[in-house]
Amino acid sequence: MSERPQIMLVEDDESLGFLIKDTLDAHGWHVHLYASGEKGLSAFHSHTFDLCILDVMLPEKDGFDLAAEVRKYNQRIPIVFLTARNQLEDRIRGFQIGADDYVCKPFSIQEFKYRIEAILKRTVDANSSVDKSLLLKAGKTTLDVHNLLLNANGEHTRLTYKECRLLQLFFRHTGKVIERDVFLKAIWEDDGFFVARSMDVFVSKLRKYLKNDDALKIENIRGIGYILKDSSV
Repeated sequence: MSERPQIMLVEDDESLGFLIKDTLDAHGWHVHLYASGEKGLSAFHSHTFDLCILDVMLPEKDGFDLAAEVRKYNQRIPIVFLTARNQLEDRIRGFQIGADDYVCKPFSIQEFKYRIEAILKRTVDANSSVDKSLLLKAGKTTLDVHNLLLNANGEHTRLTYKECRLLQLFFRHTGKVIERDVFLKAIWEDDGFFVARSMDVFVSKLRKYLKNDDALKIENIRGIGYILKDSSV
């Protein structure tokens, strides 16, 4: 791995949080420590991470709820739960949400380091060979389809799945008119009136996301569909 993997650690026990951070940082990873579920969720929406380590018992938003929010936007990122709760039903809930590991306190920090290393070797190394077709560029903007991340001339936005799918179609057909039916059937698998109105709302949001890149403009072709124009080409 040529670049340092980025790890989000959400742990409200200050001493344990710093111990884990120091241990993993010393191993060559970059750990971002947050003390509450809300702060962790805010960080997730504004940064790109390779792995999430979440305490279950957190203030404001517990680890299970935080993990569920993360899974709405990213189905691939590894999640490791830390908890003093060792009940079977808690472990089952964690894995149902999509956990890659569930570590009960107290634990060996050295063993924990090797668990994290094994997960990162499996996931980060695999992601480093992701098809370049999942990194799309138009104007001064890059769309990272794999991580649902848009970089519009330095302005980073975490996208929902449908927002990313819409932009993916635009980026793959820059300068070409795309009929509304194509969007509706490819993304919503429907062309009803209320779904069409929903798409209009999504397109309005995409325009806001792209406003930092003056080379790109989504135009409405009345009665037909939309076109993404790129003045840089």
